[in-house]
Amino acid sequence: MAKDKTAYVCNDCGSEYSKWQGQCNDCGAWNTLSQVRIAGGKKPAGAQGYAGLDNTAPQKLNQINLEELPRFSSGIEEFDRVLGGGFVPGSVVLIGGHPGAGKSTLLLQTLCHLAAQHEALYVTGEESLQQVAMRASRLQLPMDRLNLLSAIDVDSIVHQAQQCNPKLLVIDSIQVMHLADVSSAPGSVSQVRESAAVLTRYAKQSGTAVILVGHVTKDGTLAGPKVLEHIIDCSIMIEGSHDSRFRTLRGHKNRFGAVNEIGVFAMTEGGMREVSNPSAIFLQRSDEIASGSVVMVVWEGTRPLLLEIQALVDDSGFGNPRRVAVGLEQNRLAMLLAVLHKHGGIQMGDQDVFVNAVGGVKIAETSADLALVLALVSSFRERPLARDLVVFGEVGLAGEIRPVPSGMERLREAAKHGFKKAIVPHGNAPREKIKNIEVIAVKKLSEALNAMED
Repeated sequence: MAKDKTAYVCNDCGSEYSKWQGQCNDCGAWNTLSQVRIAGGKKPAGAQGYAGLDNTAPQKLNQINLEELPRFSSGIEEFDRVLGGGFVPGSVVLIGGHPGAGKSTLLLQTLCHLAAQHEALYVTGEESLQQVAMRASRLQLPMDRLNLLSAIDVDSIVHQAQQCNPKLLVIDSIQVMHLADVSSAPGSVSQVRESAAVLTRYAKQSGTAVILVGHVTKDGTLAGPKVLEHIIDCSIMIEGSHDSRFRTLRGHKNRFGAVNEIGVFAMTEGGMREVSNPSAIFLQRSDEIASGSVVMVVWEGTRPLLLEIQALVDDSGFGNPRRVAVGLEQNRLAMLLAVLHKHGGIQMGDQDVFVNAVGGVKIAETSADLALVLALVSSFRERPLARDLVVFGEVGLAGEIRPVPSGMERLREAAKHGFKKAIVPHGNAPREKIKNIEVIAVKKLSEALNAMED
């Protein structure tokens, strides 16, 4: 038998090295290399039965069947939205989130209802069968059809799955799974990578949709090797703070649907309940109109979402004014303050600036620029904006207001929620008048500042 070899794998990018070094040459990260043992003469676990998949003959590109893969619904509309329309047979989905976010609750609800139409298997490696059954009983879920297995050995799990042939298989969680042929502890880089590879190969061969539950690190990223995200088909994160009952299901990677699609849920005593109209919960504003508050329309996945953005500008008591952004990119805040000074004539260099996206939503797109600038000016001048005003648009470094995608859909969403006035880029001005809303199209930052005074 050949001697086992040792390699070192970067946890961030998955690059392999023959010896340890402090910095990864590919991604530049420090202290991310972990030791991995590679079996020399023995086939890796789960390698039996893969010959039929690996030795298929090549095909011409025009001979490949282009029929859409048949999906099956999870039974939860918001979950299906993030998945791109439901589960794809043979796909592998990775769901991550901090402890208590609701990962196990959401998946247990999904499988209990799905088991009425399809065979399903829930594998728990962190809890006992009694604990899972107690949770299902507390949530008043149907318990007569779902198959439940408590195991951490991947080979045993695959063998049991082959016996019952489930339509959907849940592994909770991938960090506790173990392969006997890999000589390291569960949760290590080699165990997580090899276990995920075996389960992925099983999913592709059998056509079973597999969901892997993953832990997160202190900074909120998925724990384990970065190469795990390259193996799976769909990566989803459950976001939400402990002091809020709302949870956001966000897709970070999806080979079968839109990226950055979100689904909104409310954590209740009866489990995770989907929120069909997310804009309504994010627009719970106080009756008193305050300066520094404005509503914007962001595009999340395939739908518009109305959010309130708040800004607070105050005299700084220190030599170095503070710049704090919650839910928005701090570097972009600094850039917009410079544009506001250069092209708007408003100096905030001696002011503390705090901005916040209400509801705990993280905003990544540039359509929030114009709303953020107007909120800053409103707080700085102590002039409240109209309660029925909505704003969106990108602000360029030259002070121009650039159009954003799906402008018409954003305006229709705002009109549906009762907004009467909108400040938008000139490129997003509607060709036909939208009922019950006045649209003000602006080309430059100075025009937007004048429009907010009206």
